[in-house]
Amino acid sequence: MTWNTALLDPDRAPEGLSDPQGQPPGRRFDVYRNNVMSSLVQAMRDGFPVVRRLVGEEFFAAMAGAFVRTHPPDSPVLFTYGTAFPAFLENFPPARSLPYLPDIARLELALRRAYHAADCVAVAPDALNRPDIDDARLTLAPAVAVLSSPYPIHAIWRINMDPDAPKPTSGAQSVLITRADWDPLAEPIPATEARFFNALGTATLAEAAASVPDLDLATALARLIARKAIITVEVPA
Repeated sequence: MTWNTALLDPDRAPEGLSDPQGQPPGRRFDVYRNNVMSSLVQAMRDGFPVVRRLVGEEFFAAMAGAFVRTHPPDSPVLFTYGTAFPAFLENFPPARSLPYLPDIARLELALRRAYHAADCVAVAPDALNRPDIDDARLTLAPAVAVLSSPYPIHAIWRINMDPDAPKPTSGAQSVLITRADWDPLAEPIPATEARFFNALGTATLAEAAASVPDLDLATALARLIARKAIITVEVPA
């Protein structure tokens, strides 16, 4: 058994490891294993605070432990840890009574990514005021993310961050995540804007707008400009 595998299996020790008396490491290795597990579970607590509040501390600790054992980190940078957590939650039977939990985890993960995303210089507010803008391809900042869910994920997330926030109502919700300056911002947006922002990744401005017939284009572009979310405007020569 490899060292990494043994760290996540409380019933095993790595092959070839012994204590100063030549005996199996036993309790010494158990202490090391417990420290590793504790640090990874704490990283999950720090990375998914709203998921933790929704399920409670005891349930979250057990759930995070199960995740850690099946999804060990592949990087020493712990702020990136937990990428597979939303998919894990979708297939975690004890959490089925909270079907919105995977999308809440995606929202928290996107906020964390936005916080650590590379700094970029946004285009000037008048960068879209050009006659050939329909043919332009817009590049959004690395911090930008768009999430759409059949559940009111922004409202659920917000009330768990701010007890004075309005209580969630039922229904689907789309969320735009940006980082204009230092801190990420998550805001609910119309589903039409979510489809438009996603389309910008592979289409010109005109093509993306045409794919969403009910889009309020002026409002959508004004939102991106206000959030400093557009970093390049490229028009074919």
